[in-house]
Amino acid sequence: MADITRRLGWRHLRGAPTAHIRHHRDGQLLHDGPGLSFWYRALSAALSEVPVDDRELAMTFHARTSDFQDVAVQATVTYRVSDPALAAARLDFSVDPDTGVWRGAPLEQLGTLLTETAQQHALDVLARTTLASALVDGVAAVRERVAAGLAAEPRLPATGIEVVAVRVVALRPEPEVERALRTPAREQIQQEADRATYERRAVAVERERTIAENELASQIELARREEQLVEQRGTNARREAEEHAAADAVRAGAEAARSVKLAAAEAERSVRLARAEAEAAREVGQARAQAQAAWLAVHVEVDVATLHALTGTRLAENLPSIDSLTVSPDVLTGLLAKLGMRAPDGNRDRGQDRDRDRGQDRDRDRGQDRDRDRDRT
Repeated sequence: MADITRRLGWRHLRGAPTAHIRHHRDGQLLHDGPGLSFWYRALSAALSEVPVDDRELAMTFHARTSDFQDVAVQATVTYRVSDPALAAARLDFSVDPDTGVWRGAPLEQLGTLLTETAQQHALDVLARTTLASALVDGVAAVRERVAAGLAAEPRLPATGIEVVAVRVVALRPEPEVERALRTPAREQIQQEADRATYERRAVAVERERTIAENELASQIELARREEQLVEQRGTNARREAEEHAAADAVRAGAEAARSVKLAAAEAERSVRLARAEAEAAREVGQARAQAQAAWLAVHVEVDVATLHALTGTRLAENLPSIDSLTVSPDVLTGLLAKLGMRAPDGNRDRGQDRDRDRGQDRDRDRGQDRDRDRDRT
């Protein structure tokens, strides 16, 4: 839209480089071109503004295929006004001198013209194409047909319109049909995914089987080696037992020989000791016999009183402790006789008889003592 400024009844217009301005006054063309700037009077000026830049026209329309399926076509047409004078003559591009706003809707007219023309050619193509083919190759076919149809349309050059490019964005069926069409593809994709899963699982099972076989082979090899180890250990233990047995036999032989030698030495020593003891006992016996004989010989020559005194002495040495002693008249008489005291004759005779009896008793006791000593020897 042109920029219009008011000054004291005059108007100043300043156009854009992409807008072609045409200024008429009294039927005469005063200004004609893009990007103009000039003063004019609103009451006598007739202004037209034609855009000369490239414009995008997006369009969406429905079409029916040969198998009676509805599809939505989304396309974009790029166009521009190549002849502004012709376009201004065929379409209403006039603007208000006071505001610079288009009095009509020329761009909507161009959009309707281009949309209907493109739709006509697209419907012609899709009406002879099945839905599956349209979804596969319809975009290219519709684009080529629409571009060719717009280029061959005589009204567009007559209006000063030039089509720059045609783009078909998408061909979409109805949502239900699209979901139905997606189902086989989804199923096929799912089948491929399942097949890939099964193959992966089969590969995993095969690898697990290989791993299990390897583990089993390893276990078998380990068991075989353990068997060899046990056999070798048994051989070693047997050899060790044989070595121990041989060593024990040698040790036992040595111990037996030493025991025999020790026993022989001990027997010889025992024999020697026994002989020495026997010899010593014999010599002791002989010495005792000689001593006893000498002792007896000594006592034969001693008188009875002395023997009585010796007997009392020996008896006193061998008796236990005596707390009290009772002396009879007979004993006192004998003692007094030893001390040289005289007694009456009757008493002296009786005392001699008792002394003789005691001497015989002592001789008998002495003989018994000798027999006991001989038995002990």
